[in-house]
Amino acid sequence: MASTGKILLSVTGFDPAVWRAELEKAAPDRVVVEEPSGPNDPEIDYAIVWKQRPGVLKGLPNLKAIFSIGAGVDHIFAEGDLPDVPIVRAVADDLTQRMSEYVVWQVLDHHRKGMLYRDQQANRIWHEDRMQPAASEVTVGILGLGHLGRDAAEKLLALGFRVTGWSRTPKAAEGVGTYAGEAGLGPFLAEADIVVCLLPLTPATEGILSQTLFSKMKTRGPLGAPILISAGRGRLQVEADILAALESGRLGAASLDVFETEPLPDDSPLWSHPRVTITPHAAAASVPSALIPPMIRQMDAHDRGEALTNLVDRDAGY
Repeated sequence: MASTGKILLSVTGFDPAVWRAELEKAAPDRVVVEEPSGPNDPEIDYAIVWKQRPGVLKGLPNLKAIFSIGAGVDHIFAEGDLPDVPIVRAVADDLTQRMSEYVVWQVLDHHRKGMLYRDQQANRIWHEDRMQPAASEVTVGILGLGHLGRDAAEKLLALGFRVTGWSRTPKAAEGVGTYAGEAGLGPFLAEADIVVCLLPLTPATEGILSQTLFSKMKTRGPLGAPILISAGRGRLQVEADILAALESGRLGAASLDVFETEPLPDDSPLWSHPRVTITPHAAAASVPSALIPPMIRQMDAHDRGEALTNLVDRDAGY
């Protein structure tokens, strides 16, 4: 029988009322609260969080697990004194599909010269660029071969692209040329025409999209200079280095969905750069109706003594 203990909902950047309504629909036998009844509330079993209020998780004596409503969990680790309980990342077919849609959309836009043709339309220019490579001539390299990266790779392979992937530790993905660790990063970058970043944010990956990384990319390929698509976490990238790489020709173009500061400041030169596509952290929205039911199923299973899935490795940070 499922527990009737409280669920703590602590989110910012989302409307908590929408998430609360979905929780109450999916788990009518559980009480949902947005604040503990005190600093040591013994009735809270589980916490669902996104950029939670600092200190809200501390001192909950009967907390069983923490659930993130996003794929990222760096917002949880930003709190120094976390309870020693399992942390569960959001994994849902809807979230995965949305991210893969974004990646495929941006890859195809760059591959099929979307920027060029939008500019030609604005200037009433009728000119077909006949230097259009086939998908099979283009290598898309994915930084991060977790659940999201593997699904995006599968969909890109179905379109005929060559796909490679890099991860911190060795991973296998059917049809994907894989690289791992520091030794594998250079060869991975030297092969990719389009680099898609879906890495988690950890101390090891913060600022990885920098001049150091760009200098290891190939200089020319079937699309010209290599292209960057960044849809992981904003602090993975050094935006001054992205701009410098665009100006020097090291990067041919960039699609950015995440930023060091969000919302992107009005005075950022990225807004007006002719070879930058900006989306407002919209690649893969967290939808309550898709994410809450599997969380509740996990909680009920855990209360029956079953193991939680999609657990975060605290040592690795994701």
